[in-house]
Amino acid sequence: MTKSRLQLKASTAKRFREFSKKNNSNQSETLDLILDFFEKNNLSPFETLVPSKVSLEQLIKKRINAVIALLKDMEKNKINPTLAILQSLIEAADPKNNYENRKRDYEEDDTHPDFYK
Repeated sequence: MTKSRLQLKASTAKRFREFSKKNNSNQSETLDLILDFFEKNNLSPFETLVPSKVSLEQLIKKRINAVIALLKDMEKNKINPTLAILQSLIEAADPKNNYENRKRDYEEDDTHPDFYK
């Protein structure tokens, strides 16, 4: 294994040595791992980090599920009860369904005691 020199600022070299010690690795292994990480993940330290496609997809799915849950809740707690109230109002206002014209159940049932009155 041949060694070569890199020219670094003293503060950068100190930070790198501390980083290597903190991760229980020698400096060569640490630098190899850092370079491998950047290459495998197609990252560049000179570009800003943008969210990956996977994390964006997960975020979008999460928000879509939240919207679906909100719509279901609105339908269950607001739309359906309001629709039922409106339907009952329309039925009550319909002249064909007038209360006076309706026969009571017991009027058609000859077993009911009021049938023979």
